[in-house]
Amino acid sequence: MTSIFLQAFVYLVAAVIAVPIAKRLGLGSVLGYLIAGVVIGPVIGLVGEETTTIQHFAEFGVVMMLFLVGLELEPKMLWAMRNRLMGLGGLQVGGTAAAVMGIALFFEQPWTIALTIGLIFALSSTAIVLQTFNEKGLTKTEGGQNAFSVLLFQDIAVIPMLAFIPLLALPELVAKAQSAATTAAEHHDELSLVVGLPGWAYGLVITGSIIAVVVGGHFLSRPLFRFVASSGLREIFTATALMLVIGIAALMSLVGLSPALGTFLAGVVLANSEFRHELESNIDPFKGLLLGLFFITVGAGINFSVLLNDFTIIIALTLGVMLVKALVLYSLALVFRIKGSDRWLFTLSLAQAGEFGFVLLSFSLQNHVIPADIAQTLSLVVALSMFLTPGLFILFDRVILPRFEKTSNDRETDVIDDQGTVIIAGIGRFGQIVNRLLVSNGVKTVVLDHQANQVDVVRQIGTKAYFGDATRPDLLHTAGIEHAAALVVAIDDREHSVELVKYVKHTYPKVKVITRAFDRGHGYLLRQAGADIIESETYHSALEIGGHAMKTLGLHPFFVEQQKATYKRVEDRKSDKLYAAWASDSEDERFDNNYRDLFVRLEEVMAEEMKKDRSDKHARSERGWTPPPKGYAEAISDEEQSQSS
Repeated sequence: MTSIFLQAFVYLVAAVIAVPIAKRLGLGSVLGYLIAGVVIGPVIGLVGEETTTIQHFAEFGVVMMLFLVGLELEPKMLWAMRNRLMGLGGLQVGGTAAAVMGIALFFEQPWTIALTIGLIFALSSTAIVLQTFNEKGLTKTEGGQNAFSVLLFQDIAVIPMLAFIPLLALPELVAKAQSAATTAAEHHDELSLVVGLPGWAYGLVITGSIIAVVVGGHFLSRPLFRFVASSGLREIFTATALMLVIGIAALMSLVGLSPALGTFLAGVVLANSEFRHELESNIDPFKGLLLGLFFITVGAGINFSVLLNDFTIIIALTLGVMLVKALVLYSLALVFRIKGSDRWLFTLSLAQAGEFGFVLLSFSLQNHVIPADIAQTLSLVVALSMFLTPGLFILFDRVILPRFEKTSNDRETDVIDDQGTVIIAGIGRFGQIVNRLLVSNGVKTVVLDHQANQVDVVRQIGTKAYFGDATRPDLLHTAGIEHAAALVVAIDDREHSVELVKYVKHTYPKVKVITRAFDRGHGYLLRQAGADIIESETYHSALEIGGHAMKTLGLHPFFVEQQKATYKRVEDRKSDKLYAAWASDSEDERFDNNYRDLFVRLEEVMAEEMKKDRSDKHARSERGWTPPPKGYAEAISDEEQSQSS
């Protein structure tokens, strides 16, 4: 027991130290885990032979990850991606396997070994790629979606590979194995429900297992989860979620299928379940910890003695495999018209071998398809290619992506052949709403944005926009800033938005500048620059959400509107006082203790105002939210006429 505690402590210490450092250096958590494994394994030798055993346990993190991926995919979404799944994924696996097999045949390997090597290297690392996609926010990109389709097909393809590889057994290896009693004993250690079954019975067992997962997940899981949830014990729900994933993985293993595929299928079935989010929150911590442990064992499992003895050959094989896979992937990206940086993301993200490569290697050894010395070399190639993958993502982030962004923005500025009453700088999510409101009310606008991709996107939905930097005086002049009534500043860059406001108010003081602020500090800078109207991008939506929450709690709608109006009035007064305090402080200490003390005092004033009874002090603005009484408009008109006379 003591040794287990010590080993667990070593792994955790390595992760706690290496991963935050790697993240801070921009290397990503996966590379941090791999480096931690190399340090505690081959470098200083704190872990040893138990690494392989732990790796088999840690591979369950991949199983959990695919369960969570399945939860995010509804069946109709999976059906919608069938073309990419079968076409792109099938061609990648087939093309890569054929290319690697051809190279192996060139080096005079038997065709059975060459084909097995091709199948092993046709697979990529689902764990590394999806983990990195999630960290870097690349999952929803075109390149990320296509890469996921290929990874999903690869996981499915493992099943026929496991069924096919035993047919490639070498007679001389089989004879040698039969003469060794230990090997024969090891061969029967694995539990299985399909050993010795005829082909038709094996097919029935597999079909029945898949039907059991689908039907059970659809009809039996909901009553089970409701029963467990009624207990109110969170730990029991966690135990149920783990029981579900482990049980399905065990069933798939017993019938000779991929546990990862089984849990993925179960996740897809449960994607529409009302318990989906609860399942995610319970499984995700285990998935993250086991995946991290898996990556550490990959690094710790690198055999440096074998690597150093055949360093040139192993490095050449690793780079050669990654290059061949990259060429196949890039060719497919061209065929399937994946464009721009997404093409390179698709190519580089899948250019490594994967964790299922270890599974196929072990399976090939057990079934006497590959000699042990070749398997050891191939295992190092798989591990090193996975180790190098985070470097490919860094290459994409720091070299390739900036070049494509620069290329897209280096195109010539559009010729602005129109002028409008309102000029809108920025056509992102904020600027689009402003523009649609104005245009739908007959206001002529001129929209400028310095992001070429964004301009192209809004043009596709019928919005007229010009590519150009709104902070350039010549473009503003061409857009008719001299004759415009207002400028709406909706660009995402804080500094440039302040500079734009300052320039326009200095050069064209009659133009009303309306701008959005990201936060209170940004709002103060815009106010100092001369902006006429400043609105926080979250202020009104947050106020509305707060109002809905109050109504949900049973408060009367009219009372809620009163309180919202009070909040706005007090906030406006508070904003003036806080701005004065901010503006009077030094440049470096504008949010000092005096400012904070004033903020706290004004919050107390807000609370006092909210407690006042205002039932007999309805403002005209508060009447606007409900239909006025009959004759109200005539009475107001008569009152205004009498005042004017």
